Amino acid sequence: MSLLAHRHGQGHSAPHEPEAGGVVLDRGWRYDLEVWFFDTFLVRGKVRELRQKVLDRAQLSSGQSVLDVGCGTGSLAIEAATRVSPTGRVTGIDPAPRQIARAQAKARRSGLAVEFRSAVIEQLPFTDGSFDAVTSTLMMHHLPDELKRRGIAEVHRVLKPGGRLVVADFESDQQHSRELPDRSAATEPVEQLKEAGFADIQRETVPFPRDHHGWSGAILITAMRP
Repeated sequence: MSLLAHRHGQGHSAPHEPEAGGVVLDRGWRYDLEVWFFDTFLVRGKVRELRQKVLDRAQLSSGQSVLDVGCGTGSLAIEAATRVSPTGRVTGIDPAPRQIARAQAKARRSGLAVEFRSAVIEQLPFTDGSFDAVTSTLMMHHLPDELKRRGIAEVHRVLKPGGRLVVADFESDQQHSRELPDRSAATEPVEQLKEAGFADIQRETVPFPRDHHGWSGAILITAMRP
């Protein structure tokens, strides 16, 4: 989330880790604590609600393969694993090492087989048509438009024909969008989805009970690779 973010290069990263072009969050267990506080006291459970909506719109079933892009500390990916188990496969990627380490620890405690690895959306380390579904939650607004376009093209590549993409992201109110110089990165990816070849694109709004740092709610976008 942008309210918790820092720019890539300000945190600690090893030379072998993928270079991210947008904003990177790397706070490990502190991130989970901050998200819990934000969700519980500021938006009254809307983050949990949004996570459930993403999984519902992805129409997951046993045996499917799922990729969670920008998985953070793994909460959504681990829950996705409960829906595709025991024969399914869930992979989460994130460029931040502390986030990945935290996600791996949570998966071990859950007893679920979820693969977490360092990677970036614009260079997905998977073969064409690897996944039945791809999810992304509260991450796309960290990407400048050109990087978002490249990332969406990569997602299209790794989805199977008929596969579904579900993107949840913050929705900014227009006044704050004009006031904040970097809020242009929060433009919705609908046009990029069309350019990448996605079809059946649908959008819905999940309003927050209060405006927070210019975010008035969330958008939920579903699309299909023909």
